[in-house]
Amino acid sequence: MADNRPSISIVMPCLNEEATVGACVDDARAFLDRRCFTGEVIVVDNDSTDDSAVIAANHGAIVVSEPRRGYGRAVRTGFDHAKGHVIVMGDCDTTYDFAHMDNLINPLLAGEADVMVGNRFAGQMEPGAMPLLHRFGVPFLSWCGRTRCRVESRHNGKVSADVRDFHCGLRGMTSDAYWRCTFRTEGMEFASEMIVEATRKGLRIGQTSIPLRCGPRGRKPKLRTFSDGWRHLRYLLTC
Repeated sequence: MADNRPSISIVMPCLNEEATVGACVDDARAFLDRRCFTGEVIVVDNDSTDDSAVIAANHGAIVVSEPRRGYGRAVRTGFDHAKGHVIVMGDCDTTYDFAHMDNLINPLLAGEADVMVGNRFAGQMEPGAMPLLHRFGVPFLSWCGRTRCRVESRHNGKVSADVRDFHCGLRGMTSDAYWRCTFRTEGMEFASEMIVEATRKGLRIGQTSIPLRCGPRGRKPKLRTFSDGWRHLRYLLTC
């Protein structure tokens, strides 16, 4: 019997992103069309108070409501609803390029990796796209994760490089890999948990350079530098 599941599910957690979510959905759908993939774009409305959900639906996304706020909670809800063989997650604030995800998707489709993580520090970051504190904090927390949990990146079963960007918001995994993992976190630390849990389960983790663009001017940042950084560090120290 033929498997009619979509090839790709693209999950976007969304909290008050009415100014950008439509463009992100359009880019994701354009990627699916260009690669001739069957697929779906899932926007998880995380209790938005603006018109994000309506705009996402008008642009062709499947909108799933998750009233319990939290980045990890929203992503997990989206993954639970995803039907694709491969599931991609990314922020819908236009900082990531959903129209060109080939290097992220191809190793998953080819069976070369179970999890693919973007690396924003590999030379494609626009000036001003990442706050100065994050430029130091993310590499430090990534080092903590690699050291504490012995996380390595693997392709074809061979170690290729250490995972350098634990907190990149654009990443993907096969649906089989997702259901093998047990995720519990609900906040920003979910980004670290995904990599650590994949390592625990012996999954092959790959990484690829990901462009990071400047978001729209005047947008209120969702990240809280010190409290979210502490959540990541606490998780890594106690996982």
